[in-house]
Amino acid sequence: MKQVVAILVMLVMMTGIASQGQAVSEAALLFLMISPGARASGMGEAFVATADDATAVFWNPAGLAYQYGREITIMHANWLPQFASDMFYDFLAYRQDIEGVGTIGLNITYLNMGEQTITDESGPEALGTFSSYDLAFAGSYGTTITNNLALGVTLRYIRSNLAEIGAGAERGSGQANAFSFDVGLIYKFPVLDNRLSWGLNVSNMGPKIAYIDVAQADPLPTNFKMGFAYKLVNQEFNRLTIAADMNKMLVTPAKEEGEKADPFYKALITSWIDEPFKDEVDKMIFSGGLEYWYGDLIALRAGYYHDKDGKVTYATFGAGLRYSLYGFDFGYVSAAEGHPLSDTMRFSLTIGF
Repeated sequence: MKQVVAILVMLVMMTGIASQGQAVSEAALLFLMISPGARASGMGEAFVATADDATAVFWNPAGLAYQYGREITIMHANWLPQFASDMFYDFLAYRQDIEGVGTIGLNITYLNMGEQTITDESGPEALGTFSSYDLAFAGSYGTTITNNLALGVTLRYIRSNLAEIGAGAERGSGQANAFSFDVGLIYKFPVLDNRLSWGLNVSNMGPKIAYIDVAQADPLPTNFKMGFAYKLVNQEFNRLTIAADMNKMLVTPAKEEGEKADPFYKALITSWIDEPFKDEVDKMIFSGGLEYWYGDLIALRAGYYHDKDGKVTYATFGAGLRYSLYGFDFGYVSAAEGHPLSDTMRFSLTIGF
């Protein structure tokens, strides 16, 4: 009987680290939590109330409602090179407004987890190789409910290909499909001339995903994100925005052996009350960021990311350039030496037309 050597454990661990401290053991498909866009990365990932470019399909689909024209954003990053040299993450997003209807967005997310080796139970001799990856296709829609309130939704199809065959006596394979959806809101406070925005996004809601056995199905990484953005300076040639976000994983894992994690619609409530309030707060992730624009040409960014429960804190920095319809953004994570995300760099290209 052929066996895949430690493939499932290794990939779950690596994907969990990539999700930056979110509850690794509580959910599957954690690649859905990897934040795209070098712009948001440079702001400490505080972007739910801003969401004013094509990456709104991830951060908050309600942000599409205030966008016009067409735009494409592309990002490619080598992912966790400390673990493997052939892992990479790709993100592609497109948005377009439709007069009288609203704004639509399309998105492809792809995490390649490299080449894996198949061995026999009797020894380490390699019998073959295969590739592992996670892939998601999403469609988003955003529209204004009133002049100051916008609503957005996203529907997503997910394909996970961890292993083509089972390990040992397991039947089936490490392949599975799933569906999820997001709901987002953005409110612009008129009392402050729309300079203050509040954003909320609940993402990755959907049925559990099962690879080998339905009885061992894992919940999706349902996430609650809420935050504010304030345009502190809003002049013709100088603009400064400050932003702050809070994240919480809405997953209630099984407490005892033999129990099952709550379905997503129940975990939307139970994940807030299944532990003492102090512990619930400790599990929240807080981030803040600044973005300064000189005209529409040059941007400078800085941010801070704090995950107490995951013991992950770091500063971020970034910059952006705009010329005509083209934009180039860079984001840098300044994590402690030895952390898997230390010195992580993201580059993204934006094209408007």
